[in-house]
Amino acid sequence: MANVKYETVMVLNTKLGDEGIKALVEKFSNLIAENGTIDSVEEWGKRRLAYEINDEIEGYYYLINFSSEPQFPAELDRVYKITDGVLRTLIVNKEDK
Repeated sequence: MANVKYETVMVLNTKLGDEGIKALVEKFSNLIAENGTIDSVEEWGKRRLAYEINDEIEGYYYLINFSSEPQFPAELDRVYKITDGVLRTLIVNKEDK
């Protein structure tokens, strides 16, 4: 089956600190690279959240564009959900019209 293009945005807890944030981004980047191809990684930095999440008012944002098999995003989402320090995530199929 052909690879499909996706983008994922993750909002990480700023209390992790620079090292913790860097470690999580590396963890997810490695997971994506093992299961597909990373096209680009954008660091959006610290931003104020539209509403509080777990009593946090700021989050650290990253955007990763990647290509993978269609079943991989479900596994990525599962890993996001069980990882401490991840406030919110979104995975979008860029080829859906």
